[in-house]
Amino acid sequence: MEQAKQPLLSLSNLVATSTVAELVPHDHLMQCLGRHARGDWGSVCEEDRATNHEAMHNGERLLSAYPIDENKSCEGFGDNTLWIITESDRSVTTFLFPDEY
Repeated sequence: MEQAKQPLLSLSNLVATSTVAELVPHDHLMQCLGRHARGDWGSVCEEDRATNHEAMHNGERLLSAYPIDENKSCEGFGDNTLWIITESDRSVTTFLFPDEY
């Protein structure tokens, strides 16, 4: 049996845009948040993945991207994408759509 990967981040002060709160089921948000906390950045590009890796050591902002509908592709941006951003001081983690950034 494979062990679950432990969270790398301690997250508090979770916020979501009103659009995300309205359109994305809470269970899906929590599933994505768990992945984000464990360092599974989802569908980000290699450059953002490397930036996140560095940010874990130097305290910069973290960005993850996940599909809203798991049955459709997600490029890390666009219509089927949910972003999670944790601020550099780790004070706030925000759920938002790319066009809300």
